[in-house]
Amino acid sequence: MAFSQEKRKGTISGIIFVALVASAATFIAGLKPLLALGISPLVVGIVIGIFYANTLHNKFPESWETGIVFSGKKILRFAIVFYGFRITFQQIADVGFEGFMVSLLVLSSTLLLGIFLGTKVFKMDRDTSILTAAGASVCGAAAVLATEPVLKAEEHKTAVAVSMVVLFGTISMFLYPVLYSGIIQPATGFLHMDPTTFGMYVGGTIHEVAQVVAVPASIPGAGPEMANTAVIVKMTRVIMIAPMLIIMGLVLSYMAKKEGNAGDKLKLVIPWFAVYFIGMAGVNSLIHSYTLSADADIASTITYIINNINIIDTFLLTMAMTALGMGTRFSKFKGLGMAPVLTAGGMFIWLVLGGFIITKTVVTIF
Repeated sequence: MAFSQEKRKGTISGIIFVALVASAATFIAGLKPLLALGISPLVVGIVIGIFYANTLHNKFPESWETGIVFSGKKILRFAIVFYGFRITFQQIADVGFEGFMVSLLVLSSTLLLGIFLGTKVFKMDRDTSILTAAGASVCGAAAVLATEPVLKAEEHKTAVAVSMVVLFGTISMFLYPVLYSGIIQPATGFLHMDPTTFGMYVGGTIHEVAQVVAVPASIPGAGPEMANTAVIVKMTRVIMIAPMLIIMGLVLSYMAKKEGNAGDKLKLVIPWFAVYFIGMAGVNSLIHSYTLSADADIASTITYIINNINIIDTFLLTMAMTALGMGTRFSKFKGLGMAPVLTAGGMFIWLVLGGFIITKTVVTIF
């Protein structure tokens, strides 16, 4: 037990250490160059954590490891639950059936493609394939973090998936404005997208929330309808983490049963933190409804509280990512080769091309 009498001091010291490193990551991510690139504190945290794991690890007390592991497991699940305060069901309703269908089709097709490419084509292990696919199909690093406890994957596999999110998400931030300005905006016929439809395309296909926000901001003359639609569609994808993880847990349970003895009792692997995540989104939806009719001062106070909850939650996610980085040794990457890059690259091409076709088709039909 992490907080048993003999381990308590080391666990607390390890948690404080992770918190200090996460604070440094938060400060670094707030610098203008990284803000301009949409690099979140989560990404900075895992980079610092990996640096620590492969250089300074032996210089610190081994007893701190229990606190580092606690941060990467327990604090992670707590943070994912409170991630629900970033979403309301009203936001999903605002984009209507079109936004929901774009999110659902892009997520499911990208997830299945990524798992297929990883396991069947490029011969990666199951966990790395699923984590990489989850990061591309849902919401980047946060989705990788949420999926890791369901798979009970090793830290270095999580680090691989996050690195792919950073690589191809960053490429997206530079590519999409060029596509819009040079091809999509002035073209006629099939290639043309109005700002709202392009926002749906951005929110439905780009990896990280911060990257989704950055794309409309970097397009000259992009109106608020593009940015608002992009963020709302993206958050629709985010809330789909929960049903995705529940279905994944059921599938993994079925596979474990199928591979085991016929007489074994089926043990359902349900990620309850994903269920609680939906519950928090529901609570946030109710709060949002209340603030619409509440006194201005009360509404302002509630908004202030929610914003601070989200700030704290981002810090807890940064702690979790930092801790996962601290458990990542380069020696564990041997044998992977170019497989993660090729898998993530295949999904990236699908997101750009397939996501475009899905968005245009959905908007045309509905």
